[in-house]
Order: sequence, then structure tokens, then C-alpha cells
Amino acid sequence: MAAMTFGSILVVCTGNVCRSPIGERLLRQALPQMRVASAGLAALVGQPADALARRVAEMNGVSLEGHVARRLTAQVLQEYELILVMELAHLDHISRIAPACRGKALLFGQWLARREIPDPYRKSVDAFEHVFALLGSASQEWAQRLSR
Repeated sequence: MAAMTFGSILVVCTGNVCRSPIGERLLRQALPQMRVASAGLAALVGQPADALARRVAEMNGVSLEGHVARRLTAQVLQEYELILVMELAHLDHISRIAPACRGKALLFGQWLARREIPDPYRKSVDAFEHVFALLGSASQEWAQRLSR
């Protein structure tokens, strides 16, 4: 694969309060030169990050302070050069709302054997820790590839 050069990344999940805010902040840490944001397919618009997501992120040195959930729209998708989603179903959703953007959308877990990142919403601390670890590994993989 040829070298990828991107200046902006959008991280997408369902509610934009658990996975995508964590993924966004991890990528911002790893790729400070890039514009990174997040959105949700069925976003809990205006809500802060989930309390358990904030706690687990904080325990791992990542702040979700100031996060405000927003809805994914075709317009938002067009503003970013790379779109990273948590599940294959999210790719289908993007194909429906913005077919022209489907080609720049990949799984966040693309470099973890194309692994989907499960939704920890309303689950245990263990579920959040597992998801944080997956997002951490995946963001490091993206950072290595996008920094070349």
C-alpha cells in the first residue's frame, strides 16, 4: 500500500459518548499534527462522554474533558479525509447517508486484523477497559502508518 497522507480524521461510533471520544483523544495524542474529531450515528447530542468512559480514560492518562456528542451527517463526513468506524455496520450507514464518502472510511481496528470494537455502553468497567485497550492498540497502529 502506498504511503497515506491525511490531515484530518473523523472517529465514528453509535452514541459518540464511549468509543469515538476515546479513539479521538488517543489519536490526538499520537498524531498531534492532525485535526481529529468524532461523531455518532445515533449520537446522544450535547451529552458529555459517558462517566465510565471518562473514568477508564482518566485512569489511563487520557482526558475526555470538554467532549460534547454530535450527530454524524453527510456534511460532517465530507469535512474529513479519513473516517474511522468501530463496526462494519457503521460502514453500511456511511454508504447510505454519504455514498461518496464510503471510500475514505475504514475500521478503527483495521490494523488489528480488521477487528470490530465492541460497544461498552452500559456495560461493566471490565468492558470499558477492554475497549480502551483495543482503541489504544489500534490508535498506535494508525499513528505508525500515518506518521511515515
